[in-house]
Amino acid sequence: MGIEYRRLSKEYLETFIQMRITQLREEGAKEEIDLAPALRDYYDRHMADGTFVSWLAFDGEKIIGTSGMSFVEKPPYFGCPSGKLGLLSSMYTDPEYRRRGIAKELLDRVVKEARNYGCGTVQITASDMGVKLYAAYGFIHNGNFMQYKL
Repeated sequence: MGIEYRRLSKEYLETFIQMRITQLREEGAKEEIDLAPALRDYYDRHMADGTFVSWLAFDGEKIIGTSGMSFVEKPPYFGCPSGKLGLLSSMYTDPEYRRRGIAKELLDRVVKEARNYGCGTVQITASDMGVKLYAAYGFIHNGNFMQYKL
């Protein structure tokens, strides 16, 4: 049996949240807070209004890959006349299943969702591991990205 792809639905949300936390830890997060309630609240609200979509990869009934795309809107600008942006997150593949094209398939699916939503661009803060995938897909570095923590 091959890998199957399904959209995230409520029945998979708790597993999705745990995988997101695993991903953040794997990427070096050290904070000792319970992030699950905030993630649950975010996904409940944004799945309901259509501003968050996710595709999952399954081997049987086991989720082995995740993706996520949040849709936000900024004032239109020349690089993105619609003002609609896709923020890519939650790109994670179980270590046993890496290097098989699963992440690329998941990326394809959420980028298509962003295009259908009317987004003019997709952004991600890539992990070291993800940079190759995104560069091969056609993402380019934006050296002007800065962040101010509140």
